[in-house]
Amino acid sequence: MRLDKFLSHHGVGSRKDVKALVKKKVITVNGNTVTKADMKLNPETDTVMVQDEVIHFEPYVYIMLNKPAGVVSSTQDKDRTVIDIVSGFEHYDLHPVGRLDKDTEGLLILTNDGQFTHDVLSPKKHVNKTYFAKIDGIVSDETVKQFQHGVTLDDGYHTMPGLLTIMNVNSAEQTSEVELIIQEGKFHQVKRMFEAVGMKVTYLKRIKMGNLALDATLSTGDYKKLSPEEIKCVRN
Repeated sequence: MRLDKFLSHHGVGSRKDVKALVKKKVITVNGNTVTKADMKLNPETDTVMVQDEVIHFEPYVYIMLNKPAGVVSSTQDKDRTVIDIVSGFEHYDLHPVGRLDKDTEGLLILTNDGQFTHDVLSPKKHVNKTYFAKIDGIVSDETVKQFQHGVTLDDGYHTMPGLLTIMNVNSAEQTSEVELIIQEGKFHQVKRMFEAVGMKVTYLKRIKMGNLALDATLSTGDYKKLSPEEIKCVRN
C-alpha cells in the first residue's frame, strides 16, 4: 500500500497533507525518515510514525450509534442519514449493519467490514436482535404464543419464531410495553408482526444485537468505537 493512501485512510490528512508532512521530515517508516509520499509499505508489518506517534494499522472500524428518530439508516439519502451523524471516520467507507426505520431509535452498528455485516444479518447465523416497543393494544399470553410460532405478514411471508416478553400492560389505556427478540430483519418487520395480530407499534427502539447491549451512557445521537470484545458479542 502507498504511504499517502495508508495515512489518509487512517485520518492523518489528504494526500496533499501527507506530502507536506514528508517535506517537514516528520514521518518515519521503521525508524527511517520518509522522503517520498508514494513509497510502498506493508501496513501489517511496517511501523509508521507521524511526529513521533505510531499510526496503528486499522483496516476495519466498528461504530455503535444510538440512532435518533428522524434519521435514515442509509449511506445516501435526500434526508439526513446515520452516516451524516458520525464524524471523524470520513476516510472509512462506512455503512449501517442492517436498517432501522426512520422513526425507530436505538442500537445501530456502522462498519466498513462487509463480511461482518453479512454474518450479523444472515438469518442462518441466528444473531438475535432485541427491541423494546410500545404497543397500541393489549399484548396477551396468546400473543406471545402466536409470536413463538411465527406470524404471517401482509405479503404472505411467515416469519421465524419471535420471543415476545410482556413488560407492562395498561388496561385502562389499552396499551402494552414489550420486549421482542427476532433473528430476521425484513422491511418494517416488528411493526408488521404486530399488525398481523391486530395491533400497532407506537414506539420502537433496538436495545441489543447478539449479546451486545446499547451502551447506557450513549445519549440519542451519540456514538463510540467498539472494542474487539464488544465486536465478538454481536455474533453471540
